[in-house]
Amino acid sequence: MQPEKSRLSALALAALGVVYGDIGTSPLYTVKEIFGGPHPVPLDTAHILGSLSLVFWSLIVVVSVKYVGFVMRADNRGQGGIMALMALALRGTESRGRRAKLIVLGLIGTSLFCGEGIITPAISVLSAVEGLEVATPAFKPYILPITIAVLIGLFLMQRKGSASVGALFGPVMCLWFATLAVLGIGGIIQEPGILRAVNPLHGIEFFGANPVLGFLALGGVVLALTGVEALYADMGHFGRRPITLAWFGLVLPSLMLNYFGQGALLLRSPAAVQNPFYLLAPEWALYPLVALSTVATVIASQAVISGAFSIAQQAMQLGYLPRMGVQHTSAREIGQIYVPSINWMLLVAVIALVLGFGSSMNIAAAYGLAVTGTMIVTTVLAYIVARHVWGWRALPARMLFLSFLVVDIAFFSANIVKIPHGGWFPLVFGLGTYLLLITWKQGRILMHERLKESAFSLATFLEHMPPESEVPRVAGTAIFLTSNPDGVPQALLHNLKHNKVLHQRVVMVTVEVLDVPRVGPAQRVAVEQLPHGFWRVKVYFGFMDEPHLPEALEWCAEHNLQVDMMDSSFFLGRETLIPKFGSKMPFWREKLFVTMFRNSSSATGYFHLPPNRVVELGAQLEL
Repeated sequence: MQPEKSRLSALALAALGVVYGDIGTSPLYTVKEIFGGPHPVPLDTAHILGSLSLVFWSLIVVVSVKYVGFVMRADNRGQGGIMALMALALRGTESRGRRAKLIVLGLIGTSLFCGEGIITPAISVLSAVEGLEVATPAFKPYILPITIAVLIGLFLMQRKGSASVGALFGPVMCLWFATLAVLGIGGIIQEPGILRAVNPLHGIEFFGANPVLGFLALGGVVLALTGVEALYADMGHFGRRPITLAWFGLVLPSLMLNYFGQGALLLRSPAAVQNPFYLLAPEWALYPLVALSTVATVIASQAVISGAFSIAQQAMQLGYLPRMGVQHTSAREIGQIYVPSINWMLLVAVIALVLGFGSSMNIAAAYGLAVTGTMIVTTVLAYIVARHVWGWRALPARMLFLSFLVVDIAFFSANIVKIPHGGWFPLVFGLGTYLLLITWKQGRILMHERLKESAFSLATFLEHMPPESEVPRVAGTAIFLTSNPDGVPQALLHNLKHNKVLHQRVVMVTVEVLDVPRVGPAQRVAVEQLPHGFWRVKVYFGFMDEPHLPEALEWCAEHNLQVDMMDSSFFLGRETLIPKFGSKMPFWREKLFVTMFRNSSSATGYFHLPPNRVVELGAQLEL
């Protein structure tokens, strides 16, 4: 029992660094945005108590009840996140039309989550560095350069992986949350009346007295929820219990003490609205607090960046992104990966965001739409899972998730007014990301249809197999990768046409990605022996598995097919795509797909094939 408790405590400590970095740094900018943003709330007792009440009950309802209490139960074999939730919802849906809608919904949520991932490093690090300006105005010209330098260092560090510094994340964030609590208690002691904000009536009275202002205030309140999706997305790394323990045991109390402390400070000194978080600290602690805040925001950003790498890998596996180079940065932790192309695109986007918006307050206006849009998608998908996978009755499921949806839509609607002030950014970025995801998926479907139309039937080919006197059989094994297991691969026909030989054994391999996170070794391959030394092999991966094809083919030995890598050659088709007018996709999207296709990584590296055993045969294909 004791080892189990120790393990649970260790996982909860680790979760502090990875899961709660984003939501844990929200006190840097949330209160400042509510009372000093584009639609500032008046700094009188009633409005301060009402706003803090909204923050408190938003954390209770959205995080504690919705995510921790219900959404985190929707695990896809232990894994969470939008992609995993979409795959789980699809499993319980047979209607083709409904499946298409769920895919679109899941991709929209993924796109918005990616937009949130761009904003998090920018607003978090910038908010932390802005503390120097509180210490002395002389630092003001250096805020942006210091922020950009920290961000560049953060992204340069990605290639080394987070394994070497990951052990520090939990203790540092533990110190961070303890600091939040201590600062908050110091403020509350001087103005204990702020604790009245726990009463939800103050939030209700705020809305009753001024519904428009209360509605607009939600646009700032939602910033306290940034990073809530990380609780669900990182569930596979730590499990539900450690994340729940960390939330109720340390994170939630520390956050609320700090928010109440900032509110108490504003009750005593309304002028502190320029930066209530840093002004809550004593003057001697300002520089150490800036340093700790910067480290905490770097950790928060690290978690989001790692999440972006994981999402990119899942999207590649599920066929929504072209193949990209994936590097594993840890020999022990399979989830620790580095995707160079994603890393550099994120860095450019984050720096552009910092330079374009110039301050954390300006970026805060862009944050809310990404967060609330993702929350809405998660609620809808979770409802589908509750009804069609868990088998909940219609009435209780609708009542529960409709109440969640009303809250989500209220937050989303309040952020719509921020579109002119920066809210357009996550919408534009999300739209661009969605366009890339759906274009790649539809383009691949179109390409496979064209290949299938021109493919020669495998059954017919084997039935009319030319004798060995006409086509010699050479020693060794030829492995052909194909997406159509019932057709003859184009690479095989080209090899037969130009080299006029066949290998003694011909293995046609089709890779399929299932809607589960991982596939066990026993279910990795399905092998079928065909006439004339031909074999048909299906290899199955989960959407979080590493697609290591040579290792997977070793399991064919269990089915009487020995694949010796030193005696095998991989034959790959390398198509040159030609867009044309009048196809199922608009011409400009065909051009976009062709560009993505030309810049995708080779199957050799993606499937970990030995380069000296690979033969690529080209062909032209009109879309």
